[in-house]
Amino acid sequence: MQKLFLFCTLLISFHVLHAQYSICNGKTYPAPVFSDSALLKLNANLQIAKTNYQADSSNADHIIWYGRRLAYLARYDEAIAIFSKGIALHPTDARMYRHRGHRYLTTRCYDKAIADFERAGELIKGKKDQMEPDGIPNAKNTPTSSLQSNIWYHLGLAYYLKRDYAKAEEAYKNCLKVSNNPDMYVATANWYYITLWKLDKVAKANALLKKIHKKTKLIENTDYQTILLIYKGEQNPAEIRTKFLDDTSPLSNAAIGFGLATYYLSIGHAAEGVDLLRRVTEGTQWGSFGYMAAETMLGELHRPHFTF
Repeated sequence: MQKLFLFCTLLISFHVLHAQYSICNGKTYPAPVFSDSALLKLNANLQIAKTNYQADSSNADHIIWYGRRLAYLARYDEAIAIFSKGIALHPTDARMYRHRGHRYLTTRCYDKAIADFERAGELIKGKKDQMEPDGIPNAKNTPTSSLQSNIWYHLGLAYYLKRDYAKAEEAYKNCLKVSNNPDMYVATANWYYITLWKLDKVAKANALLKKIHKKTKLIENTDYQTILLIYKGEQNPAEIRTKFLDDTSPLSNAAIGFGLATYYLSIGHAAEGVDLLRRVTEGTQWGSFGYMAAETMLGELHRPHFTF
């Protein structure tokens, strides 16, 4: 699922876009920065999508790709507006709600995201699943997530970030049913596991780890695999923490940092856990799920009766 945050993987230097403002939590976040080559490619792809959209703005595929390409450039408000037009034209197309919901998540509009994903979930009932084409293809140019898995996955995350763990569990349960490859299973298990811990369903959480193995070959979700192996006791957390502190890969830092933090908090090492959460939120990857979760957990730590 990490490919969903293109701008996180391309934050290098040089080109700064307009400042981003998160419309639903009142915080201001730094604008993403792209390399010359990355920005050139992103803009070229956006221009193609825009041309197709302008040629036929009622075409569902054209709407979706124009919105997705805008979002890859962190133009979230514009992307949401395009998907909203798509919903008006195609009110029974689950893809419109799935993609708008994703960008509501990015901008911390969690209630709006939940409403969109819930509606998408209703629209896919009884329908055959379909793999989603990647806007940013992975190394093997092989999509690993489907429309239905993405709907349930993002719905689960939205509920997790709202601290509604019972509903997050239900969403991840549905997601697991359509996680039909190792990458998607690992991504789902990562969030499902910590959700079950929140609900004090430790045995059920540990059952998810039975399918997690070091030898499993993944195309993309290796960071989640690493964290799950730590939970399973087959990966040294201190070694991964050292790599995390030295790593310059921004998206990996968010995913690994939050995962490590949850591990240290779960074993009662609060100081290490809080330090890792703060390091994640002091970074620039505010569009990544690891950053969002770290941000939420830091807020939760200040609430009475906090438990991992």
